[in-house]
Amino acid sequence: RIRIGYLSGDLHTHAVGLLVPELLELHDRERFEVWAFDWTPESATPQRQRLLAAIDQHVRLAGVDDLTAARLIAQSGIDVLVDLQGLTNGARPAILGHRAAPVQVSYLGLPGTSAVPGVDWMLADRFVMPPELLPYCTEKPIYLPHCYQVSDRQREVAPKPERSKYGLPDDAFVFCSFNNNHKFTPEMFGSWMRILAAVPGSLLWLLADNDTCRSNLLAAAQAAGVAPERLVFAPRVSPAEYLARFQLADLMLDTFPFNAGTTASDALWMGLPIVTRAGRTYISRMAGSLLHAVGLPDLVTHDLADYEKLAITIGQQPMRAASYRRYLTEHGRSSPLFDLPRLVRDIEAEFEKLALAARGA
Repeated sequence: RIRIGYLSGDLHTHAVGLLVPELLELHDRERFEVWAFDWTPESATPQRQRLLAAIDQHVRLAGVDDLTAARLIAQSGIDVLVDLQGLTNGARPAILGHRAAPVQVSYLGLPGTSAVPGVDWMLADRFVMPPELLPYCTEKPIYLPHCYQVSDRQREVAPKPERSKYGLPDDAFVFCSFNNNHKFTPEMFGSWMRILAAVPGSLLWLLADNDTCRSNLLAAAQAAGVAPERLVFAPRVSPAEYLARFQLADLMLDTFPFNAGTTASDALWMGLPIVTRAGRTYISRMAGSLLHAVGLPDLVTHDLADYEKLAITIGQQPMRAASYRRYLTEHGRSSPLFDLPRLVRDIEAEFEKLALAARGA
């Protein structure tokens, strides 16, 4: 069997840890053996336990230096090592620099090039990594036919709440952005304020990350001539409640140049359409990739003016937003975006070719 090793410190309730359970669970055990080399803090949380249960061989690297970790991976006979962290918080890129496996692939954790020596490949699709982007990447693309991003169809969802629970009026058009606040740029927030001004009675529903950010956003809204009460802040809640409340919004406004990733998957899974702006980098094309795979490419824009115009048009025509929601409810979960068995087979086919070529088979 071909041995796939997943390298990560985020195999728990983290954006990456929330996306990969079915990838690990659906691997064909007759052809592949699934290993995890991780330094995730141990916990008894259901998400952590589910991830561990999906792994055939688990090797803890907490407290193990990078060279020793690379040797452990090499001694385990790993054919394809998948780095789920890149250069994000807590990453250990030196393990890859020691060439721990003959084929080393970047995936999910860092949606973009890392320039880490030893990382040969990156899982992608032709939307997030178009040919014109390749000269600026140190990794070669492994192109998947539909969408680069795996997701989890087993996500637990709480019962749909009432709008009143979150301070939302029943008759308002609700734009939302549940991306982390640090993805908000002055340019995009200014655009959101112009969208609100053009859609009378609309609201913008945001994640309340911290009091300082909240104060700054309210001040910026006021400076743009938007009444503070048109911004509504949602507290952090359990993952199941977080998913359920996507059903209360009418349209999600994506961030730029750092698109939604896991959050976009969550929104589309729950039937909420997204207007996104796609740029020239992998990370600024993530939501566009998801929208193409789910069957809504017309919600992808390529500059600020078109992004704004489309969001305003949908906000002024609530029936259009309802039509997108109906489409997602009826067809979204059966689209290629959420066909996890097929996506895992596509990934396996590529990994098998690379592993056999490295073995000289």
